Amino acid sequence: MQTGPILNISCYLFVSLPDAAALRDRLHARADALGLKGTVLIAEEGINLFLAGLPEAVRTWVDELRADTRLKALTPKESWSETQPFQRLKVKVKPEIIRMNLPTVRPDKAPRAPALAPATLARWLDQGHDDAGREIVMLDTRNGFEVDHGAFDGAVDWRLHKFSDFPAALAAHRGELAGKTVVSYCTGGIRCEKAAMVLEAQGLTAWQLDGGILKYFEDTGGKHYHGSCFVFDEREALQADLSPAR
Repeated sequence: MQTGPILNISCYLFVSLPDAAALRDRLHARADALGLKGTVLIAEEGINLFLAGLPEAVRTWVDELRADTRLKALTPKESWSETQPFQRLKVKVKPEIIRMNLPTVRPDKAPRAPALAPATLARWLDQGHDDAGREIVMLDTRNGFEVDHGAFDGAVDWRLHKFSDFPAALAAHRGELAGKTVVSYCTGGIRCEKAAMVLEAQGLTAWQLDGGILKYFEDTGGKHYHGSCFVFDEREALQADLSPAR
């Protein structure tokens, strides 16, 4: 097993990738050659990845990935661990990079939902309302067991078992969000980006937390958030300083 410092990265990008299968083979070969482990999901709607390895190897792989002009906008979030948190390397082609089961929701084919910078969210939460004076609702789009590790103070938690439960939960609770500014959030931004599109389609005032909880931790130190953030690797959860929770 590789020992530290191990660089851990996570990022996603909604972008049209009709050659997902061919791209999968190329990315797998290079990641394997560089000794990286983790998961890369590719679909026609984009890419979603969590990888770890020696810093130079990780950054070499990312540089090669971003040489594809379609993927130039990828901006990985970084954290560190003493040992490799993943058991193996998996690079897979999927129908969606985050499953929602709403074929009409295609972020790669539509304008991005409004994104709220972490610093702006922290300021809104400090003042108790958005810049228009509206009540803020923090809407957690993660699974219930993830929320149990930590969440924003007073966040709405619909106890989702999986992300594809979100549309039905929204249909049941839409009235509770009307007239308020809804900020959807998740671990790294991918779920709350899709969720914000659905919220907007329902006529709600919605924002996505840009970069998710991990970017919020990085930029603000985690104010207005209690607990840790669950991550899908052997570290299990990260504290506000992005170190593994113990």
